Amino acid sequence: MDHHRQLRCGFPEVIYCPGKTTEQIIKIFSTLAEKGNNILATRAEEAVYKTLVKTKKFPKVRYEKSAKAIVLEQKKIKPSKSVIPIVTAGTADLPVAAEAKVTAEIMGQRTELICDVGVAGLHRLLGHLPKLQKANVIIVIAGMEGALASVVGGLVSCPVIAVPTSIGTGASFGGIAALLTMLNSCAAGVTVVNIDNGFSAGVAATLINKRIEQK
Repeated sequence: MDHHRQLRCGFPEVIYCPGKTTEQIIKIFSTLAEKGNNILATRAEEAVYKTLVKTKKFPKVRYEKSAKAIVLEQKKIKPSKSVIPIVTAGTADLPVAAEAKVTAEIMGQRTELICDVGVAGLHRLLGHLPKLQKANVIIVIAGMEGALASVVGGLVSCPVIAVPTSIGTGASFGGIAALLTMLNSCAAGVTVVNIDNGFSAGVAATLINKRIEQK
């Protein structure tokens, strides 16, 4: 099934929109919706959402503008007991954080955004430390040099899913600098996804949190 990614039982159908025409996305979306599943369309332009609305087939569909995601919830999902913190270094990282957030939430996870706590203002992170240390898994999103993932990883005893972003100037090389920093982290328990890949971070964190809560 090359046109979308079908995740595990209880998870939504996921459509990756770049590279597809609006007509193709609408067709795939309609086919999946007929099965009664929840649907997440990632990296979707608002024009695609507006076209979906015009079909009048999906009254519950919504557009998460900051995440560039189209969401259709047709099945109720029991919310997680614990909260997944999504930590960003700067405000510019919020679009990636939003993608991670909407992905985790369509899979039934409760989340909390903790924004603008990068190493340039590290004192702001310390105020959130108690809730971070209670978490089962944390998503950390940072551009520039990407040091925030190592800082958080050194302060907590749970897995950290690190997301490098393409935010930064010159020598950040479109997120490669942050990616390499995170891959070379000396903080045990830091795992890295691809640049700007909030979706994969949301999925990974969900899988970890679900498994822990099943025990």
